[in-house]
Amino acid sequence: MKTFILDTNVLIHDPNSISSFSDNLVIIPMAVIEELDGLKRSRDERGRSVRLVIRKLNELRAKGRFSEGIKLDNGGILKIELDYHERLPYEFITSKMDHRILGTGLKLQEKNGKVILITKDINLRIKAEALRLETQDYEKLKVKVETLYNGWREITMKTDQIDDFYKNKKLAVKDDFIANEGVSIRDESGSSKSALAKYNPDDKTLIPLTYINAHPWNIKPLNIEQRFAVELLLDDSIALVTLIGVPGAGKTLLSLACGLQKTIEENIFRRLFIARPIVPMGRDIGFLPGTKEEKLTSWMGAIYDNLEFLLNRFDPKQKSEETIQYLTDTKKIEIEALTFIRGRSLPKQYIIIDDAQNLTPHEIKTIISRAGLGTKIVLTGDPYQIDNPYLDVASNGLTYLVENFKGQKTFGHINFKKSERSNLAALASELL
Repeated sequence: MKTFILDTNVLIHDPNSISSFSDNLVIIPMAVIEELDGLKRSRDERGRSVRLVIRKLNELRAKGRFSEGIKLDNGGILKIELDYHERLPYEFITSKMDHRILGTGLKLQEKNGKVILITKDINLRIKAEALRLETQDYEKLKVKVETLYNGWREITMKTDQIDDFYKNKKLAVKDDFIANEGVSIRDESGSSKSALAKYNPDDKTLIPLTYINAHPWNIKPLNIEQRFAVELLLDDSIALVTLIGVPGAGKTLLSLACGLQKTIEENIFRRLFIARPIVPMGRDIGFLPGTKEEKLTSWMGAIYDNLEFLLNRFDPKQKSEETIQYLTDTKKIEIEALTFIRGRSLPKQYIIIDDAQNLTPHEIKTIISRAGLGTKIVLTGDPYQIDNPYLDVASNGLTYLVENFKGQKTFGHINFKKSERSNLAALASELL
């Protein structure tokens, strides 16, 4: 039986992490309990995760005493440890909770032998290794970025096969394609003949794009990736779309354009609902100065910039600020802090969550569970631009969602690798 010590950030990242170490001893230091107690009143997703962990611990109290160890359903034992090593090096002030967690690890190592500290705090892992305390990241919800689903692929076919595709509007394939995957077909002979298609899992065929000539809100797709993205964004049968990739690829702009098209022009959805994580560190919007509208304007600058661009493009004679105000007053557009989405039921809405790479898998699950009947959710982000200190490209909720939803008929995904913002922006993404 191994001994694992869980840090506070692991419990917040995955409230079910307590049960992830079957047949082993799981230790929660008292310092972690104190940190949870200090965060339980927070009104953001971090606070809600903390309260969920506390409720789980409270339920386990009925099975025994934490001081003696409580048997878990998976065969493991959970224990809360008060003792810690007080004779740490001078630099490790024991009044600091992180250092008390390290002290607990060292004390248990003296008593029980090898222990493993599980934490998502890189700096704490460095400190632990300096004290010869083995440490690991929490790996359960991580994905292999190297093999992350791309959302589309390029294949070659014979000329007569491409002709059959155009003639019959479908083409049977034997390769292992994924539901709603985009396919760029090239002629293997090298001619200019080509086609764009998507995979239909019902009859295992490639079919033409339904919206190949669509220009939502007067926006014309500039490359293959954008064409496939528009197809997913405008398809009402696809309820969940993820768009990830480099800055300037058009993820947010295309999402907003298709959202406006479906909500304002076609009236398919009741409202265009736009949200993003307000503060990467998880602090609530209430910490910011000014009214709620002023706070949102401060943090939603990219959203407002794109909306103004789209509205000016649609009707250059109309002042975009006035149009945005009218659409928000009439509730056709709602721009909200992501922290306020909890507890709401959102039926028949086109929801865009921007900067979703800063969300944990648990937070992503919470957001998607808010979707009511007839709602479409679009999540955009760049996994390589994460501000949350406890997430990385492999552990953030956006890539976790892509990996776990691929293959579902109601899901579509595109990984953008080409920037269309400017040559300078493209070079910056590539070289810096």
